[in-house]
Amino acid sequence: MHPLAHWPLAERRQIFGVFTDIDDTLTTEGAITPDALQALADLKRAGLHVIPITGRPVGWSEPMAQTWPVDAIVAENGAVALQTAHASTQISDKNGLQPLPGFRHPLSKLYQQDAATRSTNFLRLQQVAQRVLREVPGARLAQDSPGRETDIAIDHSEFSMLAPAQIAQVVRIMQQEGMTATVSSIHINGWYGAHDKLIGARWIVHELYARELDAELARWVYVGDSTNDQLMFEHFPHSVGVANIRRFEAELTHQPRYITQGERGAGFTEVARLILAARPHRC
Repeated sequence: MHPLAHWPLAERRQIFGVFTDIDDTLTTEGAITPDALQALADLKRAGLHVIPITGRPVGWSEPMAQTWPVDAIVAENGAVALQTAHASTQISDKNGLQPLPGFRHPLSKLYQQDAATRSTNFLRLQQVAQRVLREVPGARLAQDSPGRETDIAIDHSEFSMLAPAQIAQVVRIMQQEGMTATVSSIHINGWYGAHDKLIGARWIVHELYARELDAELARWVYVGDSTNDQLMFEHFPHSVGVANIRRFEAELTHQPRYITQGERGAGFTEVARLILAARPHRC
């Protein structure tokens, strides 16, 4: 991982889109900080696409999609997206683009799986969740579970703590049940289906802009913080880990190309500032 300052100016000038994880990448101690929120607004004001992509549930993501200056939020590791409408809903002031006070953006919900598949999978997911709770001592469902539609999540570091051996046991059970399983900075997520963050990114670019992400990868950057981001780190030529990714460094098969000095939201803010500094017409 190279220091973020080594990212060449010529490459930064080509960037027109930002994918980012949310937990411990945009947020700090569970909340978005003013500097990270301003960074999102500054990117949008400069005309960039901004799309958070997260393992968090779609229900949990709705307040952020309604109030943050983003194009969409892709939730549940690529299974579902909330598309936002921003026309005439923001004002510009000396601090950048800001949401109108009290305004909540209208949302459209998009799914990768059809309704029948989601219904069938939902029942199977609940059965696996109960198996995990029975067989793994100390395992608890994530507190955001009521907002989940297409996956399950076991808390390992947000409100409950699981040892590495317990985390591995949860992953093993999910995989035995035919699920895809990933570990984020706070949760172990499992789901049925071929989707993941990368497939979700390709899907949302096609849905929103009718374009193929793989044809324009050099114009996007991905920012993340944990092992469930490494598929994105591997695929995106411009990938950045915020500094707290050091926690998972030994477990990463694919590391981000660059790393920030700051952790969490402060690190994301560094990325945004460096991208904006490279743009020829800055406001």
